[in-house]
Amino acid sequence: MLHLRLNTRVVAATNPAAVLSELGRAGPWALDNPKASAGDAFPPDLVALALENLAMAEANRLAEAIRDAGGAAAIIPMRDAHNGDVETVLTGSRRQFAALVDRLGEASGGGAALAREVERALANHARRRFDIRLGARRLSVGPRPAVMGVLNVTPDSFSDGGRFISPADAVRQAERLAAEGADLIDVGGESTRPGSDPVPEDVELERVLPVVETLASRLQVPISIDTRRARVAREAASAGACLVNDVTGLQGDPDMPAAVAETGVGCVIMHMLGEPKTMQAHPQYDNLMADICRHLRRGMQAAHDAGVPDDAVIVDPGIGFGKTLAHNLEILARLGQLRTLGAPVMVGPSRKRFIGDLTGVETPADRVPGTAAACAMAVAAGALLVRVHDVAEVRQALAVAAAVAETNERES
Repeated sequence: MLHLRLNTRVVAATNPAAVLSELGRAGPWALDNPKASAGDAFPPDLVALALENLAMAEANRLAEAIRDAGGAAAIIPMRDAHNGDVETVLTGSRRQFAALVDRLGEASGGGAALAREVERALANHARRRFDIRLGARRLSVGPRPAVMGVLNVTPDSFSDGGRFISPADAVRQAERLAAEGADLIDVGGESTRPGSDPVPEDVELERVLPVVETLASRLQVPISIDTRRARVAREAASAGACLVNDVTGLQGDPDMPAAVAETGVGCVIMHMLGEPKTMQAHPQYDNLMADICRHLRRGMQAAHDAGVPDDAVIVDPGIGFGKTLAHNLEILARLGQLRTLGAPVMVGPSRKRFIGDLTGVETPADRVPGTAAACAMAVAAGALLVRVHDVAEVRQALAVAAAVAETNERES
């Protein structure tokens, strides 16, 4: 499909609303031309849009169209592109991009398809609200973010391993998370911390099924199953789970896309580089955000091809899963690029090592303030779900972050 090949991303979008607001307070004398309006002095939202794997003819067509509209373009050779394909970065205002779409739509050849791709990317990036399909249930997100509470029923998870290994303890913890405001509970029976070994499938099932079944009958909030195995996903769905959170992005178990489609549950498609055992051994990327987007798009395409509804998909960049400290910070700083995918974005920074690296706090349970800060930054950048251990504390931070994000949205 075109969107898979091009891996289109809105790499930057700036909003001059604050400047225009100040000029509006000062009146027309703030402008060089007293007869001009603030909207004439500053263009609407400025956008930079990147498209990969373009034939030179396609790149030249896009560049010419945006330049004719008053914008700018750069054509960049792609590493290892033996067929001569290039990347193109287009910059301009929303109005100029609308003119580009019109010009492309009138062109012969593949112009109309490129126009649709550009239009879809900009529309996806601007979207702030989703109604997520979770089996027979729905979860609305935006502008208020949703909080997924972490429930590890494992002996070896990095932060709380062994605390909730018994079903009774796990149920009590889930009830506490729900009381603190969790919108979902994510039950995991296999640790995927850096350096961890896989557990036998039967062991994972033995850990999670009694907990999922009990929670589904006792709690009002949806139950998610954190697994990379199709059999576990199917049986957990039968026990009452309505979301599958797969760290491999539906690309680990070849039967997982079909399992999600056939059970009718929603899914989280996450990015992970390699396997948990070795993922932190010198992870490297050609272009971090582009590589993550490409992986997530492959998972989204696999879900779509299997029959999973598009509105049942959530994406997650996988903080800490094959990422250095610098990678994790870049993800949080550039998280808005993932909005181009057209699915709600979830992040899971909770208590992770990068927070300890930044703060010097060694004990994961003591990294709650850093977790809250990371979640607030993610929400400000457009994340609509966060996955955390400490629901009450993060919920308070997100109330502030969401209010700021909503104010910015109203001004844009």
